[in-house]
Amino acid sequence: MTSIMPAKRYCIHSRSCICTDGHPNEMTVFLVFRSLNWNPKLLCSIACVCKWFEDLSRRVLWKEFCLSRAPRMVSDLAGASHSSIDGNWNALGKLMFYCAGCHDTNNGFQSRSIPGHFVNKTRFSQTSGKSFLVRQCRSDTLYVTDPCEHLDQGEDGDVGLFRGVFKDFSKSMTRRLLIEKRAQLHPKEICPYCRTKVWSLLQERMIPRSACRRLGAYQDQVVEEGLVVW
Repeated sequence: MTSIMPAKRYCIHSRSCICTDGHPNEMTVFLVFRSLNWNPKLLCSIACVCKWFEDLSRRVLWKEFCLSRAPRMVSDLAGASHSSIDGNWNALGKLMFYCAGCHDTNNGFQSRSIPGHFVNKTRFSQTSGKSFLVRQCRSDTLYVTDPCEHLDQGEDGDVGLFRGVFKDFSKSMTRRLLIEKRAQLHPKEICPYCRTKVWSLLQERMIPRSACRRLGAYQDQVVEEGLVVW
């Protein structure tokens, strides 16, 4: 169980703020959300109440959500020597329950946009992550979800979208190779989870050709809409 430590952070209240008379005990909030199995929609809602609740959700509640959904992966990510996961539990949590969709690629393959949406269940695989790594970077650890399929979007929207997260990306061979290639960050796209700028592995030819076969891609095409490197 997460140890709850009081944070030195205070609300910026308006006269109508319901927190002006004080906040509930942190352990009380913790036990309520544990009984709700760390419901992600309610976690999003409580974080919008005020700065105090936002801090508690980032520091404690989202961490428990992540541990409850993918305990082995989260323990591995948190154990990295240069892990930046603390303070970003909400971003990792969003990665677990939200598919960000994709844009029209204008390349003849994907002819319509897919809106973002909640997903009921997510399974992360380190083995599938290897399919996205070129030979020089196979020592890296990349966890990737099963494809989120969109069969309800019709034939044009039948696209499988993957979500993924690197372990210790700052020390990875993938990052080193991107720097050696002098790869430029995408001028417009940002990560839909942590809101930082991203590189395009497809543009830098860093997604192996074998990925199409291993991932069962339609017409042997892998179209990148933005890869999260956190």
